[in-house]
Amino acid sequence: MTETKVNFICDDGTRLEGLLHRGNPDKGAVISHPHPLYGGDMHNNVVEAIQMAYQEKGYSTLRFNFRGVGASAGRYDNGNGEQLDVMAACNFLEDSGVSSVGLAGYSFGTWVNAKIADKLPGNPMIMVSPPAAMLAFPADLKIPGLKLVVTGSADEFAAPELISGLVSRWNPSASFEIIHDADHFFWGFTDRLHTVLKNFI
Repeated sequence: MTETKVNFICDDGTRLEGLLHRGNPDKGAVISHPHPLYGGDMHNNVVEAIQMAYQEKGYSTLRFNFRGVGASAGRYDNGNGEQLDVMAACNFLEDSGVSSVGLAGYSFGTWVNAKIADKLPGNPMIMVSPPAAMLAFPADLKIPGLKLVVTGSADEFAAPELISGLVSRWNPSASFEIIHDADHFFWGFTDRLHTVLKNFI
């Protein structure tokens, strides 16, 4: 499915690069990638699995590189400037004619998305492996739009027993899926993850 290279500007003037797929103008998803300091970018295998699941369900998608990654300007900002990045991506997708924009993230991307959940309370959200054993999510976090959380049974950064308790606090009505034997990186389980996401979306 065709994606087009795009650039967009954050509120602080940082220029970011992304890949836009034009699907149904009524529904879209912004996809946030894993940790920039550990090689995370928009070409990650899990990001691509998320993107394909949305595209195959007819969604418009925008995956992008956080500041300081690839051709995106700026530098890593410990999740602070990255919140501006996600907001700018949502605004860009809306300005592209998409009327309803959801958020999806993997690992670090879920953490950043969660930090702006209060700014986008009506936007549906999907999380893949929120790294709660590595990054602290706000203690009082509520995510009204959270629809689905997926992790692996062997994920050391998003262990099911840890994530289960958090999901019940974030949004008790959200679905929680565990992929047996998958670790945080989903090597060998990308197809299974894609199927779980596609069936839910």
